[in-house]
Amino acid sequence: MSPAPSSFSASPKLLGTFFCLYLAQSIPMSFFSSALQVMMRQADYSLAVIALFRMVKLPWVLKLIWAPWVDERCTTLRGYKRLIFSSQFVYAFFILVAALLNTQTHLPWVLLLVFLALLSSATQDIATDALATLSFRRQDKSLVNSMQTMGSFGGTLVGSGLLLMLLHRYGWQTVVPCLCLFVLVAAVPLALNRRLHTAPKEKTIRAHPLDLVRFFARRAIWRQIGFLVIYYAAIIGTLSVIRPYLVDLGYSMSQIGLMSIAGTGTAFLISFPVGLLIRRIGRERARLLFACFTLFVLLYFRWMASFTPSIAWLSIGVVLLWSSYGMSSVVVYTTAMDCVRPGYEGTDFTIQTAITHASGLLVAFAAGVVGDGYGYRTLFTFEAVLAALSVLYIVVCFRPKRSIHPVA
Repeated sequence: MSPAPSSFSASPKLLGTFFCLYLAQSIPMSFFSSALQVMMRQADYSLAVIALFRMVKLPWVLKLIWAPWVDERCTTLRGYKRLIFSSQFVYAFFILVAALLNTQTHLPWVLLLVFLALLSSATQDIATDALATLSFRRQDKSLVNSMQTMGSFGGTLVGSGLLLMLLHRYGWQTVVPCLCLFVLVAAVPLALNRRLHTAPKEKTIRAHPLDLVRFFARRAIWRQIGFLVIYYAAIIGTLSVIRPYLVDLGYSMSQIGLMSIAGTGTAFLISFPVGLLIRRIGRERARLLFACFTLFVLLYFRWMASFTPSIAWLSIGVVLLWSSYGMSSVVVYTTAMDCVRPGYEGTDFTIQTAITHASGLLVAFAAGVVGDGYGYRTLFTFEAVLAALSVLYIVVCFRPKRSIHPVA
């Protein structure tokens, strides 16, 4: 990909604009996922059924289907802004309608509205990722992806932490309308940012649905695909059962919310330093360093599963788990931006993130099945093996100073 002009500096205002856009995606999604998960477990749903509930996030896997349409439609900064604003408004509308329904008597309709809301959110994400790719130089891409990760965890901090506790006190129809306000206000910085510029797109390049297939035709991309499939599959699998695990240990919704706040808050705080570290030591060294840390975290959970851990040990584990997820996310997003083709920024980045989401859905379901059938000890052993395979894959397929560059 052609680098953005040198005048495109990673200013605090520019980084803050993208932070808010990513924040708007994360708050409702994390809230719906967390709140309904805890409610289902308290109602004695099985781990496998709860894991299957994650299928409501399917739009974030399927969004690659309409990503070429976004690339074709958005050829100017104005086009990107128009699509982002319209998607944001539709997103807020479906959330508001879901807020008016009773979750006990109209749960199927609530799930449908959440699905449609996430469909709009996924469209906003395609345009935002493409805009971010075009707005930053290669050396600054780890910083904007820190903003993406911070926005994600900041939204999770509010959605699965603060709002989860407020839900326990005030109820569904009081808390959920607040999500609309979060979504709409988060778009304001983009509207006010007059200094946003993008690298020019090739006018002769027009995205086409067949470009989804052409992405995989490049030989150099396949080791990146393997990396995307395995890198944080173990983390996502563990995160998918961590709240039911805490429920089974006897912790209340408010206690689970507090632990979630501690974990996501730590991930939020370390994301920007992680982006600076990646810029300093390089992508490949960062991949291996963070993969080793993930393996350590999963072994820690495997150790805790052999006895009844105290709240202190559990809190440390939750903080380590979310920290590992934050580190890994910055690496994944940064290397994904390195691999996009000129003119296909939204398509190529979306394909790569869709691979991670699809892998996460499969691993989450597998984790629920293993947890139901064999218990948490076996489950955490399974996740630790996945983490070890990730370390081995990086050692075999990547070397320091051997970066993935876009291939035309």
